[in-house]
Amino acid sequence: QNMKMVPVPEKAYGTFFEGDCYIVLHTKRTSRGSAVDLHYWIGKDSSQDEQGAAALYVTQLDSALGGSPVQHREVQGHESETFQSYFRSGIIYKKGGVASGFKHVETNMYNIKRLLHVKGKKHVSATEVALSWDSFNKGDVFLLDLGKVLIQWNGPSCSIAEKSRGLALARSIRDSERGGRAQIGIIDSEKDSPDLMQIMRMVLGERRGELRDAIPDAKADELQKANVRLYHVYDKDNDLVVQEIATRPLTQDLLQHEDCYILDQGGFKIYVWRGKASSPEEKKAAFTRAVGFIQAKGYPSSTNVEVINDGAESAMFKQLFQRWTEKNETQGLGKVYTTGKIAKVEQVKFDTTQLHARPELAAEQRMVDDASGEIEVWRIEDLQMQPVNPKTYGQFYGGDCYLVLYTYLRSGRPHYVLYMWQGRHASVDEITACALNAIELDKKYGDEAVQVRVTMGKEPRHFLAIFKGKLVIYEGGTSRAQGSAPEPAIRLFQVRGTDEVNTKATEVPARASSLNSNDVFLLATSQVCYLWCGKGCSGDEREMAKMVADIVSRRDKHTILEGQEPAEFWEALGGKAPYASEKRFQEQVTHYQPRLFECSNQTGRFIMTEVVGFCQEDLDEDDVMLLDTWEEIFLWVGKASNAYERNEAVSSAKEYLKTHPAGRDLATPIILVKQGYEPLNFTGWFNAWDPYKWSDGKSYEEMKNSLGDVSALSEIKVDLNNISLNKRTPSTTNLAGLNNPNSSLEYKSHVNHSNSNSYSSNYNNNSSSSLLPNGEGVYSREVLMHRTVDELPEGVDPTKKEYYLSDADFHDIFGKSKEEFYQMPKWKQQNEKKQCGLF
Repeated sequence: QNMKMVPVPEKAYGTFFEGDCYIVLHTKRTSRGSAVDLHYWIGKDSSQDEQGAAALYVTQLDSALGGSPVQHREVQGHESETFQSYFRSGIIYKKGGVASGFKHVETNMYNIKRLLHVKGKKHVSATEVALSWDSFNKGDVFLLDLGKVLIQWNGPSCSIAEKSRGLALARSIRDSERGGRAQIGIIDSEKDSPDLMQIMRMVLGERRGELRDAIPDAKADELQKANVRLYHVYDKDNDLVVQEIATRPLTQDLLQHEDCYILDQGGFKIYVWRGKASSPEEKKAAFTRAVGFIQAKGYPSSTNVEVINDGAESAMFKQLFQRWTEKNETQGLGKVYTTGKIAKVEQVKFDTTQLHARPELAAEQRMVDDASGEIEVWRIEDLQMQPVNPKTYGQFYGGDCYLVLYTYLRSGRPHYVLYMWQGRHASVDEITACALNAIELDKKYGDEAVQVRVTMGKEPRHFLAIFKGKLVIYEGGTSRAQGSAPEPAIRLFQVRGTDEVNTKATEVPARASSLNSNDVFLLATSQVCYLWCGKGCSGDEREMAKMVADIVSRRDKHTILEGQEPAEFWEALGGKAPYASEKRFQEQVTHYQPRLFECSNQTGRFIMTEVVGFCQEDLDEDDVMLLDTWEEIFLWVGKASNAYERNEAVSSAKEYLKTHPAGRDLATPIILVKQGYEPLNFTGWFNAWDPYKWSDGKSYEEMKNSLGDVSALSEIKVDLNNISLNKRTPSTTNLAGLNNPNSSLEYKSHVNHSNSNSYSSNYNNNSSSSLLPNGEGVYSREVLMHRTVDELPEGVDPTKKEYYLSDADFHDIFGKSKEEFYQMPKWKQQNEKKQCGLF
């Protein structure tokens, strides 16, 4: 304001004037201290001077905060998911602003008449539009705000999620701007809401012609987001040079501390990375360079920009790289490693009894439970399920597909996980049959099973744990009785793991180059089985290898240490050859800050909307959601999601992996989770998961009904001062008080209700009060007396608490009837209400 930073009152957070610029500072605690985001927001009618001042202040704030914030440039209507996540009820754009000469309208006022166009399912924004039917379309929600009354008009093509978000915004306006003193009416179907439509026609006039069709949201598809390019930005002979140096998949070593870089994510978002040792001038010019880059590329001026400092990168930025390591980061449960130090990748042991007490541990360790449940295994044979002999459970052949049903008890009732293990050499028909049989098996268990697609070699941790250290994966062949090929005379297995929870043996080519000094290998020949122990293996790993050796071979076991091998050992492997002998570098991959997306591919393009700072509330019943924890992909299927998205969910997840900018592993396990049957390793990623939410959470219809008598609209009152009726008065109307501009307008609906009560109304011009329908909406005095707005039941008008008392309670408290009370002067009514704790 006047080129100065002026604090915005907290109750106005989320409301932005289109003629202004704003700065938003957001700090949140993280495991590594705190993360700071600094946004500057540009209103569409703001002046160039204001925009320049905002950018300057952001640079100054960044310096004052020691260069730790991630800086964002946000343009009205094109805000980043991070920015939108701060305003959970939605963002409201208001006309006017300081520079445009318009006064900022004070909140908590009733002399309001505006139409808000509400867009979005996950992130909602409401823009003030012209008070005309021309502003409407069939696919969005519109709020007609008349101060004391908010009318929500839902387009016929709106989804439940859009209606719910619209209602949340209407309630937010009622509670924050109007102190709870406004009524909300909802039009889901125009013909079913003649009373509300009458008020809309009074304000907007008669509608002529058809409504416009729904306008699809312009959203970037995943292919566009996958097109990442890295540019080196530097000064050469006083000229700025921008040179492309890499495309996907990007690696962290491309970023040099002495320089600045621009990362272009397909024009969807522009990142500027500022090296620690780059010059102060380069750092200051970051936004200017990004905007210049946008112009040079011909991208829209609304393109989102994020400026990042070396060492303080955002999770979004890091996930665009194939591998990202942090220095001095704590790994797992308290072990600290540094990138420079040579260390073996150790399996972190943890206490499985802690899983239920600490769901976040279950999520981090990817464990549903302690793996003590029951298992059943089937092999796909002639496209049908064939039971596997329990004696061979845990042995998987690369030429087969298997179904593994794991059953465990939680809160006294069974829960199911269904693993679909796909061999590398299985036929396409078998892989398809495996998926179809899984659907049938799931139906048999009431559609409650969590389905996990497992690609050979990419077995999740829980899968290893349920076989108690006896998991053996053979490269090829089959476990069928009429095995197609004879077993090889010499086989080599790599054993990894330190206990029963994390061990597996994988067949590798039987040659010396397959060895690795960090692990134990089993070499099975027709005479003997060698346990080859690499220099870097631990005692625990040797013990687990001994246990697996008995499954792989019945021959005598010979333990040999690296460097002390007999000639026969090398002979069996076809001679000595170089193999990986240096100790493994410890790499802490920090990608796994989980990310939640709403999925949609109905347009033919795969669109994902990210939910930043997500919580359980963000899982919408009518959606399919994707939770990416890097090691695994979860697909959460809402009860009311449409059949198309449900059936396409797994293909959508594969598409997501395929188009990920970091070049993800396509064999990443995909886990299908149904609403109401979420396992611990899913719920642990959510803060304070409520297992009863799906039974108690209010649906849209319940929220709508909780508006009380307003949604039924027995009576609605709008001050005539709010509505100019001079130009157009309805030709046929039974509205009272049209001739008296100081009186209130009362519209009575004569819709038949199921309880067929006759509505009596003692209405008087001195009070804007009226009696409630007999017997409806009556509350005990305890619920109403000495209560704040937030403590009152849903739908209770805080200015008329006395209304909701029964006749007997009213007489007992005030010593008079309601009729006598409302005939008193207004100031006397207020005094008596104050004395009785009902003001």
